[in-house]
Amino acid sequence: MGGLIKLAIERPVAVLALILLTVLFGVVALRNIPIQMSPDIEKPILEVRVGWPGASPEDVDREIVGRLESELSGLNGVEELVSSSRRGRASVTLTYSVTQDMDKALVLLLSKLSAVSGLPSDARTPEVRTSNSDDSPIARLALVAKPGNEVDLEGLGNFLETQIVEPLGRVNGVSEITFNGGGSKEMRIFIDPAKLTQYRITLTEVIDALRTSSSMMSVGTVTEGKRTYAVRTEAVNYTPDAAGRIVLRTDTSSSGTLVPLLLSDIATIKLQSASRSSYRRLNGEKAVIINALRAPGVNVVETMARLRAAIDDLNLSVLDARELNLRVVYDETKYIASAIDLVQQNIWIGGVLALGVLMLFLRSLLPTIIVFAAIPVSVIGTFVAIAGLGLSINVISLAGLAFAVGMVVDASIVSLENIFRLRQRGLPADTAAYRGARQVWAPILGSALTTVIVFIPVLLLTLPVGQLFRDIAIAISVAVLISVIVSVTVIPSLAARLLRGSPDKYTNLIRIPGLDHLARGFARLIVSYARLTVRRSLVGVLAVSLLVAGAAGFAARFMPQLDYLPDGNANFVFGRIFTPPGYSMDETLRIAEKMESAARPLWEEEPPVGGPPAIERFFFVAFSGGAFAGASARDATRVGELQMVLMRPIFSEPGTGAFVRQASLFGRSVGGSRSIRIDIAGPSRDAVLPIAFRVNERLAELFPRTEGSQVRALPNLDNGAPQIRITPDLAALARAGVSVRDVTSAVDVFNDGANVIQIPIAGELIDLVVAGRDASNLTAAQLGDIPIVTRAGAILRLGQLTKIEIISAPEQIRRIGGSQAISLRLRPTEKLPLEEAVAIIEAQIIEEIRPLASESGVSISLSGAASALNSTWQAMQANVAIALAVIFLLMVVLLRNFVMPLIILLAVPVAGAGGIAGLALLNTYVRQPLDMLTMLGFVILTGVVVNNAILMIEQAILHIREEGMEIGDAVVEATRNRVRPIFMSTLTSLFGLVPLVIFPGAGAELYRGLGVVVFGGLGLSTLATLIIVPPLLALALHSPLARGAAAKSTLNVDPIQDG
Repeated sequence: MGGLIKLAIERPVAVLALILLTVLFGVVALRNIPIQMSPDIEKPILEVRVGWPGASPEDVDREIVGRLESELSGLNGVEELVSSSRRGRASVTLTYSVTQDMDKALVLLLSKLSAVSGLPSDARTPEVRTSNSDDSPIARLALVAKPGNEVDLEGLGNFLETQIVEPLGRVNGVSEITFNGGGSKEMRIFIDPAKLTQYRITLTEVIDALRTSSSMMSVGTVTEGKRTYAVRTEAVNYTPDAAGRIVLRTDTSSSGTLVPLLLSDIATIKLQSASRSSYRRLNGEKAVIINALRAPGVNVVETMARLRAAIDDLNLSVLDARELNLRVVYDETKYIASAIDLVQQNIWIGGVLALGVLMLFLRSLLPTIIVFAAIPVSVIGTFVAIAGLGLSINVISLAGLAFAVGMVVDASIVSLENIFRLRQRGLPADTAAYRGARQVWAPILGSALTTVIVFIPVLLLTLPVGQLFRDIAIAISVAVLISVIVSVTVIPSLAARLLRGSPDKYTNLIRIPGLDHLARGFARLIVSYARLTVRRSLVGVLAVSLLVAGAAGFAARFMPQLDYLPDGNANFVFGRIFTPPGYSMDETLRIAEKMESAARPLWEEEPPVGGPPAIERFFFVAFSGGAFAGASARDATRVGELQMVLMRPIFSEPGTGAFVRQASLFGRSVGGSRSIRIDIAGPSRDAVLPIAFRVNERLAELFPRTEGSQVRALPNLDNGAPQIRITPDLAALARAGVSVRDVTSAVDVFNDGANVIQIPIAGELIDLVVAGRDASNLTAAQLGDIPIVTRAGAILRLGQLTKIEIISAPEQIRRIGGSQAISLRLRPTEKLPLEEAVAIIEAQIIEEIRPLASESGVSISLSGAASALNSTWQAMQANVAIALAVIFLLMVVLLRNFVMPLIILLAVPVAGAGGIAGLALLNTYVRQPLDMLTMLGFVILTGVVVNNAILMIEQAILHIREEGMEIGDAVVEATRNRVRPIFMSTLTSLFGLVPLVIFPGAGAELYRGLGVVVFGGLGLSTLATLIIVPPLLALALHSPLARGAAAKSTLNVDPIQDG
């Protein structure tokens, strides 16, 4: 390393060129690094969806889910298989291990799906969706009519897809556009039962004829001479007129003439809008809700700018002509911009504060400028590594850089302070620069390595949250390593040039009355303590024991309980409304309108002082069986107060519930921040339901809704949705000459309309539906009057051939690992730490109910944030232990014995106590739980707090080895020499952290806890190091186990002589 230092001093121009090259590369990298809200986190989840229009949940479970589960359960790497069967659709969610290669998993899943057989003929083709952080939209849009205009949003149909969705989907960086509303077209064939009787044709024959009436098929080629012709057969009946000419049957008249029976003879054909599937409103206006999802790895800010430009173009062209307007309801980049601005502000303020601390200690502008040069070089150089590793600029990585501002000057301070001290002694600038940097490069490198090493287990963390920690770990590690290179190249090179001249100007510094006396008094106190404890080791051991024991006792007593992850504040509250089974879409709309009515005054007028915040946007989407709603506040800091505004109106609705929460910045990517899932699984719903009811009752008792806790059941705990069961009388069917299929087809057609096939019209696929004139409008009593046409041409009533009864059937069937299951999702009040909530559930619910559940073959387990918290906490504890072991071994190599590293590690528990004290102090002003991001602060402390002790020990060994000092004198002198650089580096780090802790704003809730832990731990451990190291170091150096650490090498290898 001495050669590198000497080279840097001798070639300052080359050093300057390398600095400029680093800055240039950093600026170029910065232009190409994607900007995002949070890091890209790949959650190992694949979801299979299958649609089967009109099918009941029981049929979907039996015919689709059962077949899929039996085929997919054997896939490698699947940790959990959860299925859901609802009316008309099925989903199977596969959760893999974090280490699973998801590209390979997707290929294997698609291969398995291609082997699934026996699915109903009218079921849709299975589709596969991935689940990761990209599932959270970067923008939510609302299509509304312009003021004073009435536009039928349900009749937009193809216009919505071709003129709005498709152009937005082509925007560079957008992966998918989803939407609710707009309606769709269908070709509906209205059957006249009288005509069926007249022509003696059954519905089954009509449906079979329609399915075989249209075909387009390539049937080979014909070669004739020099030409080859492709041959296709086409029978296309894709317009109402063409469909009316479809021949259902050919009869022979009395005169022997063939008479075709056309579809138009028995039915009326219309091209119309399909029945609406939901109601949607934005601030009281009818709307179509559109979501924009980003592609992975793109710059969200640039993507959103392009998306807004495309929206403006649409508003000025096709939408203006139709009196429509497309508005942005939610824009993720607003939060990103404000969060990034805040972190940049914190970096600047932290840098200026660090500069002020340096000026205060050095009292000279040139040395301060030399040290300060480390900040831009290290920070900008880090962008090169971020770009090279394919990472992004986000709130987490920028927070890492903000933390690094105070840390990157540590190495430069130690290097320059030693150079400055030698310069004050009268050494020439070149000599002082070389010797000063050479003396401290080893402890500087060792200190940097301890900081970096603690992050290695974090980077190897095989959990989704490990991907979240990755960005902050890499940002800090790279910046610190670059700062080491700066300290042994840039700093001595600049010092050799800028510190020339008479040594007197570096000894006669500006005095600050009062402060200087205080500083000298404190330094004398520390040196006096060192001198006392070196001479009287018992006093030192007693002081150290009291300090370490007190710190350990404080940490054990005041250690806060754990949370998983902070939600952050994206200024968006999202809620779901759950209605009793069987509620119609109109009834759900009425309930959603109650929520809207409660929110309306907050956007129409200025709310009173002391009341809830004004609402900027409110929207809801109501559908059969439930609704969801979202709101944002004009004052983003108060958006959390809107939760009760939206929930309160739902409390008065019997059997109805609402689950309202602030949208998490991390979406679904890390499994939710505070949602505990209690899974109750067993052989049947009848076995599971009583246990689920009992668990739900206990949750209501222990986590009252009035205190802000929320509970949601999946599926609903009610006995099920009302269902009309039609059971054919087989004997009656036989007498009438009617098949079961004829009855089923008649009920499907005359009650709801039967989807026969999908046909292409004007470039889009639409449903061809066979229906009765009153389809969808029949009452339960009128079902018995549905006409059944026999092959003989007679008309019978459905009630004559079947038994019709009203029963209760499940609205949703949920399975976990193949077993029937009900999941209760609890979101405890923000005041209750997640760890405490989990402990209450385990001790007072699961342990109490498990014996009763076991008798019925029912199991109860925790998942969601509860299991994620447990696994992450265990992994973090193991990682800290591994990091401590690696740091210990690294210091053994650096210090060449096993005793002195133990002295250094004594600062770690004291630092932990300081971090806990800082967290406790912060909680007196603002709530800050000990979540996993905050816990990362303790990991950082583990690598940082040992640095000062390393410098003190290396300095003492240097005095003994090179200056021949006695052990006691060397320890005292090392203490005297290291007091100033220790406090310089510590105070620059602390003042660099101050803005992160005290300035509120977007993103501050993510890293505020982490910052205060590092602040408190670093501050207390610095004082602890000055108390712990002198007495124990003197004892260690006197002991046989460490005496050789300060000895010069006595190995003398002579050349081997020949002969």
